[in-house]
Amino acid sequence: MTKKTPRRRHVPLRTCVVCRQKTDKRRLVRIVHTPDEGVVIDPTGKRNGRGAYLCDRADCWHRALSTPVLGQALGRPLSEAEKAAVAAGQPRPAVTATANAE
Repeated sequence: MTKKTPRRRHVPLRTCVVCRQKTDKRRLVRIVHTPDEGVVIDPTGKRNGRGAYLCDRADCWHRALSTPVLGQALGRPLSEAEKAAVAAGQPRPAVTATANAE
């Protein structure tokens, strides 16, 4: 008898619309254009609508909100209110342990 090796679990990959880096889907932030609410951040990753992914790098978020790249990925331009709502949901950089050690 041969032993079966356990199967590796499939990890879905998605691409950041700005830097084009492929990353694990759970590490990216999904931004979705819904027909009823407009452009919003989707923390569950399951909302209906056209979605785009952003990584946690600050320069990617800055470029996504200051250029039309996010609007192109979502298939429509973003209003200033939608840009402000998306910017409010930007992930904050992690605090390093060395900054707190004194």
